[in-house]
Amino acid sequence: MRVLAVVPARGGSVGVPLKNLERVGGIPLVSRAVSALVRAGSVDTVVVSTDHQGIAAAAEAAGAQVVDRPADIAGATASSESAVLHALSSLDETPEVVLLVQCTSAFIDPADVDAAVAKVLSGEADVVFSGLETYEFIWTEGGEGVNHDPATRPRRQDREPHYRETGAFYAMRAQGFLEAGHRFFGTVAVQPVKSVTAHEIDTPEDLEIVRALAHVVDAPLPIDVDAVVTDFDGVHTDDRAFVDSEGREMVAVSRADGMGVSLLLRAGVKVLVLSTEQNPVVAARARKLGVPVLQGLSAKQNALADWLAIEGLDPERVAYVGNDVNDLGCMALVGWPVTVPEARAEVRKAARVVLTQSGGAGAVRELADRVLAARPATPAAPAPALRPRAVTVEPKAVAIGEKLLGAGHPVYVIGEIGINHNGDVEIAKKLIDVAVEAGCDAVKFQKRTPEICVPMEQRSQIRQTPWGEMTYMEYKIRTEFGKDEYQQIALYCAERGIDWFASPWDVPSVEFLENMNVLTHKVASASITDHELLRALAETRKPILLSTGMSTLEEIDAAVDILGTQNLVMMHATSTYPLPPEEANLRTILTLRERYGVPVGYSGHERGLQISLAAVTLGAVTVERHITLDRTMWGSDHAASLEPSGLEHLVRDIRIIEKALGDGVKRVFPGEEAPRARLRRVTV
Repeated sequence: MRVLAVVPARGGSVGVPLKNLERVGGIPLVSRAVSALVRAGSVDTVVVSTDHQGIAAAAEAAGAQVVDRPADIAGATASSESAVLHALSSLDETPEVVLLVQCTSAFIDPADVDAAVAKVLSGEADVVFSGLETYEFIWTEGGEGVNHDPATRPRRQDREPHYRETGAFYAMRAQGFLEAGHRFFGTVAVQPVKSVTAHEIDTPEDLEIVRALAHVVDAPLPIDVDAVVTDFDGVHTDDRAFVDSEGREMVAVSRADGMGVSLLLRAGVKVLVLSTEQNPVVAARARKLGVPVLQGLSAKQNALADWLAIEGLDPERVAYVGNDVNDLGCMALVGWPVTVPEARAEVRKAARVVLTQSGGAGAVRELADRVLAARPATPAAPAPALRPRAVTVEPKAVAIGEKLLGAGHPVYVIGEIGINHNGDVEIAKKLIDVAVEAGCDAVKFQKRTPEICVPMEQRSQIRQTPWGEMTYMEYKIRTEFGKDEYQQIALYCAERGIDWFASPWDVPSVEFLENMNVLTHKVASASITDHELLRALAETRKPILLSTGMSTLEEIDAAVDILGTQNLVMMHATSTYPLPPEEANLRTILTLRERYGVPVGYSGHERGLQISLAAVTLGAVTVERHITLDRTMWGSDHAASLEPSGLEHLVRDIRIIEKALGDGVKRVFPGEEAPRARLRRVTV
């Protein structure tokens, strides 16, 4: 052992009772000191000298050895040197360098410790202490200058600095310390430290100052937990509620938070929402996030304790995010109490982490990123074979916005507006309303550059339209939405709480949609052989929905070679409008899943609901149907579209089927118990 660090940490303290266990940034002071020394590369062994069991337990948990400090050197008048000498006497060997480190300095930088040790090991000095450079003029109470002549006031740049001891650490040549019995001997040098780390805690006021600084000074370390539990108001929201004339509440939430929750779930981290409120807004948000919620709780810590026990979770490996005093009980239960910057002072005091993002504005996503940073990186999976093969495990789910598309997740229902808006943004908004009220997850449009997509031979053909007679090219331009319309659509979808995206039919349309920041892109069946378009879509690195209508397996193989399978969802489709049942060929859903190892959905063009519902029973992870206000409206796709009542029934029946499919585990259900007892005969 070359370098030993000794941390004297007695249980008694005059200024701040049991000071060494006071938490700064959610971590006891003794643990902070030990952690800094453990991270210092030059330190071989860390010893905490203490007379208190609680301090000893915290020190060992942080990575230190513990030396029992005798009562005769643990009183208020005992020196720190006596604790170091006692620790050295308890060892079998004398180190070359011994460090005296004080818990009362909360912000010890391991790099400063290493620099001080290096000066002693090199022979540059016998003792190196942590010092803060200062140009302050010091006075006695009697009005005499201590470090200056009051009659001569040289400028800062004309003076040599002085150094104030911070008390954080003293690196000493061990043999010299044993001979001197004191921390200063021989050649003394200073290790300059940054002012932000130079705060020492002697009074309760010092402690409050350091606590306020902790969340600025401390580096944002990864948070290694198995579960994240959050309050709702003030964490997922900015703690405000909007109430309409009917008394209904609305809140603002962050899509980034939703994505953070989705990423946590994909990484296997459990997520729970707790709320004292009994509010449909909370339930609706939790349902959209796909996480459990416990509401109307008078004592949230009791519900949290029960949930931890049921899930078999170690509380030390759980993070809880709160913002108000009713969260303090939950924060005390877990190893990682977390809060938002605008939380009440007593909540920030109890937190181990204060996030930089506000509630409702990315706080949950920030926490998710730090939790994910602590988890081992998943190695990139080799590209799956794109030729026939058997898939023995369920394909990996694909995230679109806050939703996961895959086995075990709710079917992602898409209302395909396409061009059924007939070039009228108000019709588009009405169709968005239809999708929202039916319970769809998203609406989809089509985006074209007519000058590219309309064949030359069709451009001058005359068409009869609701706006009079015009060429086909004029008609396509007339019904195509531009930037202004899509900005209105994006805003309206955000207000209604529904995802939106589109099928780009050419490369400029991909660029257009990327500028609109869509969540995903859809490849229309007609575009599956447009490899230039596919390459442009692959470069976006966003999830891709690939429709496979009117395509051979070889054509699909070539498309998948370009797009890859990492973020791909296939859509079985037959491009017949309207689709007759004999051409639906729904078992192709299984074929595509087995061949490519990706989630597979269904894009339907049939009349009625039966075929789409059957697709769900075969494992379709998403269902897309054209929607219209009225099938008799003018336009090519209206006749094969669902009207509002049909769409409502489709979504309702899909959700019923999801429940009915169950998990495949054979069991006796509660409803069977009574007839089982009444009707079952057992014979031998």
